Amino acid sequence: MGPPSSSFDIILRPHRSLSPAGFWVVMGILAAWSFIGGIMFLAVGAWPVIGFFGIDVVLVYWAFRASYGDRRAHERLQIKDGTLFVHKVDKRGAEEQFSFPSYWLRVTLEESANGPERVILSSHGRSLVVGAFLPPDERAHLARELSGALQRAKAAPAS
Repeated sequence: MGPPSSSFDIILRPHRSLSPAGFWVVMGILAAWSFIGGIMFLAVGAWPVIGFFGIDVVLVYWAFRASYGDRRAHERLQIKDGTLFVHKVDKRGAEEQFSFPSYWLRVTLEESANGPERVILSSHGRSLVVGAFLPPDERAHLARELSGALQRAKAAPAS
């Protein structure tokens, strides 16, 4: 029995701090708060203010929806048969695919004063940034894991 055909397979997704259920809870609280505030202003005769309370709910809803719009974005990194395949999907669903021979591939973690800045894959004059949407600690973890997987792939006997 030969070595496994895929020794590394990971999907990277942007972090979402609020679940869909949490979004509806926040929107419900905001709508209730705005409704109560609008009624209070109506009671004191400031009826034009009611419209502004409705507008703020709509704007917050729109901002959250725009933020969640990139939920389709992801990157898949897979080492298979001596090649690293990178499949990128942006927030609009447009796909790009890249491949690098794993033996010659170099993983570089660019650092700045703020911590890990970028994970760069480079081979034969080509380079590609991966995991740009990840927080700095996850970028560092990705670079370590990918470097380790590439070392194991280089050490594996050819099939």
